[in-house]
Amino acid sequence: MSVKIVTDSTVDLEPDVIRALGIGIVPIYVRFGDRVYRDGVDISKADFYQLLKTSTLHPATSQPPPEDFARYYADSLNTTDHVISIHVSSRISGTYNSASLARNSMGQPGAIDVVDSRFNSAGLGLIVKEAALMAQQGAGAPEILAEVQSSIGKVHMFGVFETMKYLARSGRVSKTIAAAARVLNVMPLLTFHNGEIVRAGLVRTINKGVDRIHEFVRARLPAREIIIVHSNIPEQAQELKRRLSGLVKAEIISITELGAALGVHGGPGVLLVGVRTEN
Repeated sequence: MSVKIVTDSTVDLEPDVIRALGIGIVPIYVRFGDRVYRDGVDISKADFYQLLKTSTLHPATSQPPPEDFARYYADSLNTTDHVISIHVSSRISGTYNSASLARNSMGQPGAIDVVDSRFNSAGLGLIVKEAALMAQQGAGAPEILAEVQSSIGKVHMFGVFETMKYLARSGRVSKTIAAAARVLNVMPLLTFHNGEIVRAGLVRTINKGVDRIHEFVRARLPAREIIIVHSNIPEQAQELKRRLSGLVKAEIISITELGAALGVHGGPGVLLVGVRTEN
């Protein structure tokens, strides 16, 4: 039985990995005023951050409609036996619901499984990558689904945001909290708990944020894989990799850039890590 792994564009993985493993991505929609872009299709990461910097409009996102998923699933099932569709946490996006509606509307729902990863970005990436590796090696759908559920319990995320401005604009934090952070000159630390993004503290500099991420990873060793994600701060991402290479082998650490679907909410200056533990 051949299995196709599908996800959405909130995932953060290196492009070469996505291509090599044949991971399918259904894009989130990004809107600047009247202009609507499919994340990663109509707008690149570089173009998005340039537009975010120069536009007077604040962007918004919307999940793909069920029709987008239905088309993708139908096309995939022409060349594969089974689709496993793994998505951003249902606690923070309606994407999982759209995918589920698409599955239920099709004539062969038994050939499609839709999974709530309870993460986004690097966390989602770690889960999707493991599933895609298994699919490429010939594992069947039941085996892959069991590993996905196991992986969800072994993935952890932690990050620092240089500003709360974009989080406030998108409604992820209150404007009052964002204003207080600006006055106090502090940056939020965020993590995931039960599929929701929660605050994990405050720091005054991005370097202090790197220190806290380093502590977070050290407390979760041994690690199987680590993904570092940044938005327009490659030097800090490289410094974090250098620091983490003192804890684990450098070859299990990768770096990628935050995509537009999440860049809308985080803006430039995000540095986060996803860790997949051994146990």
